[in-house]
Amino acid sequence: MQSGSPARTPVSPDDTTADAWRALDEPQEWESFSRPLPDRAGWHESYLAIQGMHCASCALTVEHALAQLPGVERVQVNGASATARIAWSPQLSRPSQWMTALRQAGYGALPAGDLLDAAARVKEQRLLLWRWLVAGFCMMQVMMYAVPAYVAAPGEITPDIESLLRWASWVLTLPVVLFSCWPFFAAALRDLRHRTLGMDVPVALGIAIAFGASTAATFDAGGILGREVWYDSVTMFVFFLLSGRLLEQRLRDRTAGSLQALMRRLPQTIERRRPEATAFERVPVRRLAVADVIRVLPGEVFPADGHVLEGETRVDEALLTGESRPLWRSAGEPVIAGSQNLSGVVLVHVDRTGSQTRYAGIVALMEQASIEKPRLARLADRVATPFLGAVLVAAAAAGAWWWAVDPSQALGVAVAVLIVTCPCALSLATPAATLAAAGALARQGVLVRRLQALESCASVDTVVFDKTGTLTQDRMGVVALRARGGIEPEAALTLAAALARHSLHPASRAIAAAAGAAAGPAASGVVEVAGRGVQGWLPQRGGGQAQQLRLGSAAFCAAPEPPQDGGNLSVHLADDSGWLATFELDEALRPDALPAVRGLRDAGLQVQLLSGDRTVAVRRLAQRAGIDVAQGDCTPEDKLTGVALAQLHGHRVAMVGDGVNDAPVLARADVSIAMGDAVPLAQAKSDFVVLGGQLQAVRSLIGHAQRTQRIVRQNLAWAAAYNAVCVPLAVIGWMPPWLAGIGMAASSLLVVANSARLARVRGTDPSGSGAAAAASALALGATP
Repeated sequence: MQSGSPARTPVSPDDTTADAWRALDEPQEWESFSRPLPDRAGWHESYLAIQGMHCASCALTVEHALAQLPGVERVQVNGASATARIAWSPQLSRPSQWMTALRQAGYGALPAGDLLDAAARVKEQRLLLWRWLVAGFCMMQVMMYAVPAYVAAPGEITPDIESLLRWASWVLTLPVVLFSCWPFFAAALRDLRHRTLGMDVPVALGIAIAFGASTAATFDAGGILGREVWYDSVTMFVFFLLSGRLLEQRLRDRTAGSLQALMRRLPQTIERRRPEATAFERVPVRRLAVADVIRVLPGEVFPADGHVLEGETRVDEALLTGESRPLWRSAGEPVIAGSQNLSGVVLVHVDRTGSQTRYAGIVALMEQASIEKPRLARLADRVATPFLGAVLVAAAAAGAWWWAVDPSQALGVAVAVLIVTCPCALSLATPAATLAAAGALARQGVLVRRLQALESCASVDTVVFDKTGTLTQDRMGVVALRARGGIEPEAALTLAAALARHSLHPASRAIAAAAGAAAGPAASGVVEVAGRGVQGWLPQRGGGQAQQLRLGSAAFCAAPEPPQDGGNLSVHLADDSGWLATFELDEALRPDALPAVRGLRDAGLQVQLLSGDRTVAVRRLAQRAGIDVAQGDCTPEDKLTGVALAQLHGHRVAMVGDGVNDAPVLARADVSIAMGDAVPLAQAKSDFVVLGGQLQAVRSLIGHAQRTQRIVRQNLAWAAAYNAVCVPLAVIGWMPPWLAGIGMAASSLLVVANSARLARVRGTDPSGSGAAAAASALALGATP
């Protein structure tokens, strides 16, 4: 059973609603929940939160209602998240037309991410809670009146008392049928009107038959149906069905918390400096433009990408980049939309707004992933409708067969078959698990661009890394140090750093970074000689006259040139006595590269390195990272060949890269993973994006995908086993309607609860990004 809002009977919109819909036709309005399609000039994609969805059939009905409109090219609806993605042309279509078509089909809709959506969902949840409370209260009273009929011996209850108990039960069941059951009846009528079979059809039919037969028995106790009533079964079934939907709704909201928190992260208003630069005024965020100057207070979220003009603060980027620690930002440093100002007041120059921000790109990726249906989910949707038809036929056949034996028993069997065979658990098995997994990975800093890739990722046995920008950072690092006899390496590094801090050369910056912020002697008279190095004066230990030191090439420092193997860059340090030390520099390995590779190998995965860099440099870095198989001097075609060869030998390959030349091989691999700072083309070809660049997230991703696949299989196995056992029992009359109702509600609830276990990624990220992201989501009112 699918959770969602109560279904509504199609009615004509009132004037206020129609005006609100027409307001969405204004470009400044629909642009707030739309973005241009990258592959179709002049076309856009928009997202709507659909109200009134209950099952896979609802998703198909919404798709059909929208797809037949002019100017709408493609519609995708995800029933689990109750969200629709519409590809459309503003020249041919209008959002008000979508709303009208959905209202005529019996559904409501609001722009996804709109705060009104949150208010409407709260209202729907409260109404569902009231329906559940009414059903629960009436069920308890009806059960009290039903107990005597179960425990009394024949003849112990007089006919007048039995009639009184039936009438009391009928009065108490009436509000359950008219109020609590209204969503099921309305949805069933809507489906039948559109000539589709939804999961509410057998449910509503079973309730109607059971209540109708019981009413006939109450009004005419001597009639053909007067032997038995099922008021207790009706109220119990409705109560448990609503209990399942209520809990499912809560669990779904919990697993979707990451996307909702991210989409609603930006503030509604912000302080903007007036043109005369004398004061600030609070304006809606959508009115911001490039070059505006805004003031962001502590606790507020940055509404746009920009750089700090005045002030300094710490910012939290956990939900966007996975960076666990607050980052220090001062004048001239960048800030990104969606990050939170933690400490100081800052003035920010706006560089990018709206869809141009990095935040908008991340939201787009998450929205796209939440709409997509995995292969197993699409298969379940296709199977559900014919299965429902078979359910109705089976119920009719069982009722007809039993009618000749006992008409009252025949109705009970038909009702039990209708209820117990509803394929709610089957339709929930895959989407509930994949959405829970995607939400958990998002809190860990991993965006799922294609839900289908979770299934492929579970079977990966080989991980191929690119080198530059993936395993390495965008700077050099000191990998080896040799010093003259009698000189401690740390002392030589301190002396070299004193000179290096006066140069912006990458080699100088690497040496200064290696020395860290430790205090050292201050150099004076420093001069940089272009193309050779730097020289300056430093005081000697214990006082005395200053000595001249040189840092740079071998010729500049009169140092012996080490053997060259086409690999490390050598930087030398010399004093008045000659050569003092040599520093070997190479690309800086990401801090978590070694433990990430070790974790993959410990999990039984093969790890390889393919790079276009020099073979010697690639093999040396592979040795540092713990990778046994490495190949350098690779063109994009060579990388494609390497991955295709591994696939030819039966391996399932995951490719991790970030550059333009990685795009072809990312598209070829079974699973593609792009780092957070990858070029847009690489991200467009990838299945997953690791926002913070933490390599250990790759191991967490594969492990979580394997857990997801196990959960999906468990859900499908349970759904199949449940129907295989319960359907025969219902057909032969061994399962009464009340037990069938409990079984149906319990099966769907078990699937959702089992999927909710995926809401947490096993194994904490050493960077703590998951905890920080979850804390950030909590601060925004989301439930991690």
